[in-house]
Formats: sequence, C-alpha cells, structure tokens
Amino acid sequence: MPLQVLCYERADDVGFGVSGVVTRARAIKESFPDLDPAEIPMSAPVSDEKVLYLLDPGGASRRSTALRCADACIKAFSGLLPFKDYALELPWTPDFLHKGDGVLLSMGQFMQWVSARVQSAGTVQIWPGTPVSEALIDAGEVKGVRLIDQGVDKQGRPAEGFMPGMDIQAALTVVGDGPVGPIGQQIDRAFGMPEGHHMRDWAVGMKFVVDLPEDTGLKPGFVLHTFGYPEPEIFGFMYVHPDRIASLGIFVPSWFDSPVRTAYTYLQHWMLHPGLWQHLKGAKLRSWGAKTLGESGRRGEPHLAGNGYARIGEGSGTTNVLTGSGVDEAWISGVQLAEAVVELLKDKKPFTRENLEQTYVRRRRQSWLDEEARVAEKSRDGFQKGVVYGMIGMALAGLTKGRLTLGGHPLRPHERVPTLEKYYAGRIRAAEIEQLRKECHIKGTSLHAALMHRVGWRGIPYDGKLLMSHQDALLLGGKVQAPPGYADHVVFLYPELCEKCGTRICIELCSGQAITPGESGVPAFDREKCVHCGACMWNCSQAHPEDAERMNISFRAGTGGLHSAEN
Repeated sequence: MPLQVLCYERADDVGFGVSGVVTRARAIKESFPDLDPAEIPMSAPVSDEKVLYLLDPGGASRRSTALRCADACIKAFSGLLPFKDYALELPWTPDFLHKGDGVLLSMGQFMQWVSARVQSAGTVQIWPGTPVSEALIDAGEVKGVRLIDQGVDKQGRPAEGFMPGMDIQAALTVVGDGPVGPIGQQIDRAFGMPEGHHMRDWAVGMKFVVDLPEDTGLKPGFVLHTFGYPEPEIFGFMYVHPDRIASLGIFVPSWFDSPVRTAYTYLQHWMLHPGLWQHLKGAKLRSWGAKTLGESGRRGEPHLAGNGYARIGEGSGTTNVLTGSGVDEAWISGVQLAEAVVELLKDKKPFTRENLEQTYVRRRRQSWLDEEARVAEKSRDGFQKGVVYGMIGMALAGLTKGRLTLGGHPLRPHERVPTLEKYYAGRIRAAEIEQLRKECHIKGTSLHAALMHRVGWRGIPYDGKLLMSHQDALLLGGKVQAPPGYADHVVFLYPELCEKCGTRICIELCSGQAITPGESGVPAFDREKCVHCGACMWNCSQAHPEDAERMNISFRAGTGGLHSAEN
C-alpha cells in the first residue's frame, strides 16, 4: 500500500483562526526555492522595520519608578530625539530582532496556498472540521488517534444522532496541535516532560485585520513593533499587506501580573495611542481573532519522539522567545521529521523511539533551530522580575549569544495572579472594588473596564468601524461559528474551586466573551462564541489539586471557532 498522510484539522477549513506574521522564512524558502510572495494573497517582502517605545499619553498605566524616570528623561530631551506623538522611535535595534529579507504573511492565506500544493500529488489528505479527541496509547506506544464523538450534549453524553468517534490506526502519529492542543497535553501527561522542562510562560495574541485609510502613507511590507503601552508588559505589532490591508495587535504575557487582563480592551487603547492612531484613524475592521502562544521556548520542549509518535511545531517548543519568531521554526521541524520518515521507510525500519531519535531528533539537534533555541532559552527569565530587568536580560542574551542572561525562575501562571485588592492597592479601596464587582455582576458588564475607568483610563470613542464593543466585534468581524452535536471543549474541572475564586480571571480574559458569570460562582461557557484561543487554560488562579503544573480549566478537543482565513 502506498504511503498515505492524513491530516485531521480541528477548524472548519485550513488556516482558519491563525495570524498575520513576519518571518525570515529561511526554511520556507528552502522548501519553495522559487517562492514569489506575490503568488500568495496578502503577502509581501519586508520593506521597512521600526520599533517604537510608547509613552503613556494619559497617565493611567502602571509604570515602575524606573520607567517613569525614563519617560521624564525622554520628554526632557525630546527635541534631540526621534520623539513624536508620545512615541520614541528606537534609532538602533540589534540584528537578532530584524527580519531582514523576510516575508510578511497572512498565515491563513499561506496555509491554504500550501495545502493546495501538498494535496495535489495525492499522498496527503487534509480533513478539516475533524477534531481528534485523543491519542490511542497501548503499552507505551501510540497506535493512532480517536476522532471526537458526534451527536452528544454539552457534557458529552449521547444524544440524538449519536456517533462515537472513529479510531484511526497509524504507523506514526504526528502531533502538531499547538501549545494548548488536547493531544499534546495528553501525550505530556502520559509520558511526562524531560527533566527541568515545563510550560509556564504564555501569551495571548489579540489581533485585528483592517482596511487602512485610502490616504495611508504606509507601504506594503512595513513592519512595526511597539512596547511600553498600554501597560509596560504589553507588546504590539502592525504589519502592512498589499491593497491597504494591515494586521495589527498586541501580546499579553502570562508574566503580566494582573488579575483582570482583558486583551480586547487593551487592544483598543493601544490603537488609540497617538503614535498609532495617526495611521489608523479612518480604518475599518475586516476580521479579528486571538491565539495562545507558547512562550517557554526550548524549556517547554516535550519528548520529541516516542514509540509510534513524534512532536512538531509550536507545541514541540520551537518558538524562539528571543527573536519573537516561530513560523519558520515550526516549519523546519516538520521538514526534519518528513526527511526522517522518508529515511526510515527507505531503510524499512519501524517508527520506534530509538529510530526516530536517531533520525528526526538528531536532525533537529544539529540544525540552526536547536542552536538558536539554546541561545534564546533563558533570554526572557528577567521578565520574572520586571519589565526593565527583562529588557536588559533580552539584550544581554542576544548580544552575547546566550552566554549572559539575567536570572529569574518562571512561576506557574496560577502562582503569580494577585488578588484584585492587592493589584489595585493604593489606587482603589477594597470596599470599592467589592462594590464594583457587585454592580458589574448585576449589569453583566466587564469588571476590568470599570476598574480601568476608575483609575483614569479614558472611555473608548466607538465609531462602529474600527472602535466598537467586544460584542459588536464578535458580530461584525469575528465570524465565529460552532456546529451543534458536540461537547463543550472548555470544562471547569472542580466547581468548588471556582466557587471560592475571587479573581475569575478566566471571565475577564476570554477573547470571545464565551466565558461569563454563572450560577453559584461557577463560570458559564458558550461554545458558540469561543474563538479557540486557549487562553483560559492558563489564565486560571486555581491550581489543579493533583498536578501543580495544571490549572482548574481543561481545554479539550472541539469544533467551530473563527471562520476567516485572512487573520
């Protein structure tokens, strides 16, 4: 029987719900030597790169004494610096942050372009809308996968039209379901993590795809990165595609020690910063989305291979946390495994752990992927002690090729979430916080928005085109759908832990407003609003009683989500 590669895709089509990116595309160009970005919708070669440090124009953000001093110095010497609209353009950035002759892509469009090519030969089949429920593990060997049950209620109990998930046997199961994928989680629980490795650093990326104003001066291929605002821990980006289309957004990291980190609210404040609004005034929302990023890098690398299985992509620890890149790294991990598979098939060897380590893992260890991952491994540890400390640590790691870093022990996300009272100490009294909590619960409104308004954040001037409520964005730009007959994929494991939780960070953080206040303090989940970003899994202040590395929210296999291939 000829080789057959079956790819089961959770989303309803290839590339739904991913992100606009800028990448050096080294491995991608090796796979497609004649790659012409013009052949791929929304793609362009990088033409210009800038980095802006954003000062706070309103005085509401939480800035350390060091940052306040730095801001004061920048303002004092603004006439001598490239400073305009509360934004300082960095006159120099290190080479490791540049994308050079890279490519700006819509990952959704790129993946559809690639899928058409890999399926044309007949060896590869891609099955969208087919979530995998679990790996089939027998005596320490992965024998294949089981597809998700259909015709069930929200709790997964058989209902009208019940059809149990089909078992698919395979000689090799390739797990590439990202940093919060259910199969990757199952494999980690079954076989453990390598000694000293863990997934504790995360970020949620919230992004818009917009039509820029007709008179925009921004050219295709322009890359902008920002830091410093709306809170010092939040980073931003804007990538300009052809035809006046831009991808823009923010990254909210797990080491941002706030119990109410609503990414959507922060994104709107970021767009309104004078340094950005000059480009965005008059823009119109096309689509939006959100995604969890695994920020542990090589430290989050699981066992890459075992009997009958191999790990590739972001869920295998490929993201370079120093250069902020992951697409090319994920791509080359798949190429390396493909080469190893061909070698083993040619030699008629089985897909055992030993054989996969001698072929796939060996290739990975001898490549630039692993070399650069080692340089970056501890580069962000300094952020555990603050933004300024973290920025200095990144610079040291990059300039010394990883030989010098600033130490910091990554904490589990649930260990670093403070209470509302502690976070707002000195700014809002505990009694007032409790009053706001009750009022927001009765009105069904965001507690985060009320707290931000209380400490001085200005209201968002909705225009119905780019600036709009979270709910309106869901209706106009989210394109979120969920077919009936499937179980909820977000589950609160121990309701009693939810009942005593005082932060309920999962509600404020939810990218699609799918998690809302429920009865008896246990949040309610609406599958039809979920964008499958997976951020709820690591935005929980309650530890799992039996596994300190996990929290009280289980993110499982599920259908639906975003329906846009341009994100």
